[in-house]
Parts: sequence; structure tokens; C-alpha cells
Amino acid sequence: MAELFLEILSEEIPARMQARAADDLKRLMADGLKKAGLEFENARTFVTPRRLVFVADGIPESTPDISEERKGPATDAPEQALNGFLGSTGLTIDQCEKREIKGREFYFVVIEKPGAAAGDILPGVITEALSALPWAKSMKWANHDLRWVRPLHGLVCLFDGKPLSVTFGPVSSTGATVGHRFMSPAAITVSSFDEYKAKLSAVKVMIDPSERRDLIASDAAKLAGTEGLMVKDDKGLLDEVAGLVEWPVVLMGRIDDQFMDLPPEVLTTSMRSHQKYFACLDSSGNLANRFIVVANTETKDGGAQVTAGNERVLNARLADARFFWDLDQQSSLASRAPALKDRIFHARLGTLDDKVDRMQALAAEIAGFVDGADKDKARSAARLAKADLSTGMVAEFPDLQGIMGRYYAQHDGESTEVADAIAEHYAPQGPGDTCPTKPISVCVALADKIDTLVGFFGIDEKPTGSKDPYALRRAALGVIRLILENDHRIPLSRVFSTAAKLYDGHEDDGAGLLDFFADRLKVHLKEQGVRHDLIDAVFALGGEDDLVRLLARVDALKGFLATDDGANLLAAYKRAANILRIEEKKDGTAFNAGVDAALLTQDEERALHDYLQAMGTDITSSLAAENFTAVMEKLAGARPLVDAFFDKVTVNDDDAAVRVNRLNLLALVRRSVDEIADFSRIEG
Repeated sequence: MAELFLEILSEEIPARMQARAADDLKRLMADGLKKAGLEFENARTFVTPRRLVFVADGIPESTPDISEERKGPATDAPEQALNGFLGSTGLTIDQCEKREIKGREFYFVVIEKPGAAAGDILPGVITEALSALPWAKSMKWANHDLRWVRPLHGLVCLFDGKPLSVTFGPVSSTGATVGHRFMSPAAITVSSFDEYKAKLSAVKVMIDPSERRDLIASDAAKLAGTEGLMVKDDKGLLDEVAGLVEWPVVLMGRIDDQFMDLPPEVLTTSMRSHQKYFACLDSSGNLANRFIVVANTETKDGGAQVTAGNERVLNARLADARFFWDLDQQSSLASRAPALKDRIFHARLGTLDDKVDRMQALAAEIAGFVDGADKDKARSAARLAKADLSTGMVAEFPDLQGIMGRYYAQHDGESTEVADAIAEHYAPQGPGDTCPTKPISVCVALADKIDTLVGFFGIDEKPTGSKDPYALRRAALGVIRLILENDHRIPLSRVFSTAAKLYDGHEDDGAGLLDFFADRLKVHLKEQGVRHDLIDAVFALGGEDDLVRLLARVDALKGFLATDDGANLLAAYKRAANILRIEEKKDGTAFNAGVDAALLTQDEERALHDYLQAMGTDITSSLAAENFTAVMEKLAGARPLVDAFFDKVTVNDDDAAVRVNRLNLLALVRRSVDEIADFSRIEG
């Protein structure tokens, strides 16, 4: 058993592509090795800004010998068929044996295929995997035909400690690589992965991204701790910075005090987005005048010049921010709203000013269903929600849209509810994002998302497959979370209709959009452990657009089916439905007529009929009162009566009238249960 080691050296791979590239290389190489008949014990990949590394242990030196038995033509088959078979196997008639199968004799051969040396197979496996490696973006350079993420510099390939000859594009494999680009660029030879890792560490290259992340986090925490501070948690930035350096050197810089009165979001965004710095917090959780920067080199002065240079760059950035902050506050936020007429929301859906007009009307409509929401404040917040897009600060830092609107609204004397709604109306933007809870914020956030959904569905720009260019799935999930997490009773069909009128003045029943919401709700609830078939069963009733009420019904159904009564009633329902399906097909008719009480001759069928009649009235009133627990209790009461019916009553009675009457009774069972949910869609 031997080790296969591969390193691809290139110009800097973008940090955002590194983890995916390592995963793809591992998958492609593992698949290629298995396809070639080369089993292995384990495979690992590592990535740095300049290197993509693969190593697999326990690879055999050759593929196993294979003995393959093949069946040929019958012994009395034409000579042409026999010659074709022998030609395909490379054997002679003397090497065939005869066997009888079902009274007829056939030729059989055994073909022995000797194993191939792994060293002869591996180059093809490697080049095929590298050629298939997908990149979000790739490039060509010089006069090479190969497309790769960045220009290649070298290739190291070792099998069992010896160089393996592999050519990929402009590079051919050797047993040597190079160290850190600046601190130790000389070539080093290696004969195994362990030696490679040790030697690279000695020449200032840390190949394991998890080790780089841990080192950055640890050193940053220690450095901040010396000032009595802590590093602001930012996993995304930590992952990105670990992909920018091969040898992390953690340093601390100072923010000039003249910028500390800027909004903290401005400081952190400038540091994070533009410079990849980590913010520091004091013991109270407030932003401190320090930042952490991760360099890629060690310097003789302990990083003093590197730190000073980064401070100068940050000060220049913050000076720009200061300029925009001061300039923006010279005009009110409301005065910037008309400039939205010059910003296109979508070519077929109008300008952002048009969207804001629709949001105002829609937010006021929604406010009628949100406890504590003032319609006038909802309109005001919606009118100002997008105004900060016309400010200099948001033009410079787009990530601050909404956030800057809050600051400018507060500066203009707007109410706290309006200012907060401006900042929060984009949320939630993903499953991990915080969901707004304040009434006005909820109204404007819903108005923004519903307007977008109705608009794009209206012009038939719906998500297809994995494509969702307008993030409509995310918008729908946001609406679902805003409603469910705040327990708001909002009739979506009515709101969708209002939104459609605001676009073109025409009614829209929103059926297609409700179906889309049903699919998104299934995804959302499935992630919380709710069965999708229960959601299907409730949605199948149709006409339900109150998500809170729908979820309450799903929860009650889930609880009922978890009981013995629920499980047994489901089984009885399916039995009744199966009988009806068979008999309806046989008779060519549907058994939906009323039950004739005079034809009920057995106690079990009379008891079931009487209970179902009473249950129908009780269920109707309980559903109207949204007392789903009472509904399920009524269903539970039907269970023993249905069981007794199937135990004692023969459905297909010899008397045709009695048979039809009993089938109508089973249809009544089906209809009664389907008042709660479509039980045919429930699995089990």
C-alpha cells in the first residue's frame, strides 16, 4: 500500500473559491480512483492561496486481477455468430466450454484480466480530475488552451515516495515545490506528504486552512486581550482572511480618535469590507479604537511599518466616510426620496419611486392586521425606506443601506418606530438572520417583499430549478418568518390582490403565488422537523391563506397522528379509500349519495352513521372557532366505531342496495375526515 500526493501551485486563488475547490478535488480524485479499481484508506485535501493539495493513503501498487465469465452463442448458432464472439474475447474455440441451459447448449469462456500497475493508471486519473475541476470563474493566459482559476506555476506528484510523471496544461510534475513567496521562495524537494508539510512549515507555509483559522483567532484574541478588549466575532471574515495568507501574522492597529464618533456600522463596514480587518470591542460590547489586521509576512520591525501602513489606509477610508456623513446630513432623508425616480427597480416594474408608492399603500393595508401598528407611521416608514440609496454614504458602502437610513431619520427627528422600520425592512435576508418584531418594521418588511413577489410573478419571472435571480425564494421565506414568528393573522390572498391592483389596477387571485408559498412553507417547516405530507394534506383543502391558522391545524394533526387513535384512524381511512377506489372503478360511478338510514341493518353501521352525522356539525363549529384540539378529539371518537364497522359489517353485501348504501357510508367517512385534511396525502 502506498501514498499518492499531489500539489498544484498557482497564482493566488480567490479566498471565496478555495474551500469549494478542495472539496471538488477530493470528490473527483476519489471517484476516479474507485473507477480505476484503486481502493484507498482515506483521502484529504488542503488549500492555501497558492496551493491545492490532495493526499490519499493505502493505495495498492496495482489493480487486482479479474476473472470474467462470459456467455457466448448456442453451439448450434451460425458460424458467423461464433466467430464474432471469439473475436471479441481474443480466445479460440478450444478455450471455450459448453454448458446446457434449459435443454440448449451454449459456449462459455473465462477471461483472465491481469491487474495494471497503479503508476500507469494514476496519471490519467489525475489529469481527468484536474480537467473536470469546476471553477466559478476561470481564465486563459499566454498561449495555453487550458482554462484554470489562475496561471499555474508547478505540479508535484508522488506515488510511493517517487515522482510520478504527469502533465497538465503548461506544467509537468516534479518532486520539488517552493516555499513562501516572499520569505522563503527557494525550491524544496519532498518525498511524502508528512515531509512536505514539515518542510513547508519550515519555509513559512501553513497548508491546513483550519490551522490558519485557529492561529488567527487565537493570536487575535491574545493581542486584543493585552488591551483589555475582545475581537468582534465574525466567522465569515475569519474564513476569508485565512484564505488570503499562507503564513498568518496577526497585528493590531489603532483607529484615529477623530473618527470614533462615526456610526459603528460605518467603522466596521469600512474595516471589514474594504480592508479585511477585525473590529475590537470593549468590555461593554462597544466598538473600541483598535483593529486586528492579518499580514502574510514577518518583518524585522515586528510589523510596525505594516501596521502603520494599514492605519494610513484606514484613515483615508474613514476620512471619505466622514465627508459623506457630514454632507448627507445637510439634506433631510425625505428630500432624497424624489431621486428614486431616477433608479430603476426593474424595466417592466417601474422605478424605485414607483415601488415605494406601492409599499406605502401596502404597508397601510397590512397594518390593519398587525397589532399595535399605526397606518400613518407605516406609510411614513415605507416612503423613507429606500431614500438612503440616494445618499453618498450608501453609494460608498452599499452594505449600509437601511442602516444609514435609520441614522438620518433620527437626525431629522422621525419617530423611533419609523427609523427602526427603515433599518429593518430588508430583514430577514436568510434563515439565520434576525426577524423584525416591531409592528411598523413588520409592516414595511412585508410590504417590500410582497410587492417584489407579486410584481415578478405578475410578469412571469418566477424561480426555475436552481435559478432564482431575483431572490424570490428568500423573499417568500422572509414573509413566512415575519408572519409565523410574530403570530400575525394576515389573509395573504387579500394582500396579494391589493398588491396586484397597485401594479396594474386588476384583480389577481394570487393562486400561483400561494402555491409557491406552500412549497416554501414545506421547506421552512421541514427544517424544523415538521413532516411535508402533513402540510400537503392541509394545503390540499384549498382556500387557506392564514399561515398561523394553517400551522395550528398542522400541529394539531401531527399530535393526533402520533396517538394510537390517530394512527389507527389513518389506517382505517386508507382502507375505506381503497375499497371505494376499487368499487367505484368497477361500477364506473362515484359513491357520494347520502346514506339511507332505513337500509342500515346492523348496529355497527347505524352507530357509525349517527356519530358521523353529529360529528359533522361539531367539527364545523370547532373549525370556525379554530379549536383544532376539539376537532381531533372528535376524530378520535370515530376510530372505535370505524374499527367495529370493518370487523362486523360486510361492505359488498349480496343485496345491491345494501352494498351501495354501505359504500356511501364509507364515502361519508372519507368526506368527514377530509374536512380536517386530505388524509390521502398522509404517508403511513
